[in-house]
Amino acid sequence: MSLGRILVVDDEEDVRRSVRLVLTKAGYDVREAEDGEKAIAQIRSNDNPFKVSLIICDIHMPKVNGMEAIAYFRQEFPSVPVIVLTGEPEITGATHLFKLGIVDYLEKPISPEKLTQAVHKSVRDHVFRGPF
Repeated sequence: MSLGRILVVDDEEDVRRSVRLVLTKAGYDVREAEDGEKAIAQIRSNDNPFKVSLIICDIHMPKVNGMEAIAYFRQEFPSVPVIVLTGEPEITGATHLFKLGIVDYLEKPISPEKLTQAVHKSVRDHVFRGPF
């Protein structure tokens, strides 16, 4: 039985693969999107059987960047927790994202233990109530 369903949004294929491997090993179902545009399309798809328990999102991506994608996720699916995982942390951006309602702000590279711990805590602490 899965511990939850995670959507990983990052333009770096190696990062998505690493996160997927770590979280799959920890007991989660993981899907990937290479940018915010594809993540939004994946979530909005009516035939998407993959309902999300948590979103992990990078900030600097092409097309729809992380700030825009996170604003959309928070507006449309406020009960789904969002964790930022970025290689270019900045205090101002982090402050704005916490005001939007993200639950954690993590820096790349991240250890498998720290990532798993943050995901476990976020999934455990947030009651899944929405249509997603």
